[in-house]
Amino acid sequence: MKDWEIRFVDEYNQLKDRTEKLHKIIVKYEANTLEFRPNCSIELLKEQENAMRQYMYILEVRSQVEGIDLYDNVSRAIGAGGSAEVS
Repeated sequence: MKDWEIRFVDEYNQLKDRTEKLHKIIVKYEANTLEFRPNCSIELLKEQENAMRQYMYILEVRSQVEGIDLYDNVSRAIGAGGSAEVS
């Protein structure tokens, strides 16, 4: 993979992880099991999650156009720490 493709996959994976974590916060907030009280409103957190999911969708579509496999474990392993070129 080229450097920009590795960065692309890394960006997607980071966004996906952060979106999932935010979703868990929202669910716990609504179930009254969240261990802290956010300073911002739940509505703002939901808007943020929606924006993040829209961005994820855009990256998923672009990955198809660019021919980047977001779900390839080799890509993630290389992106996580290596710099090997994979064809």
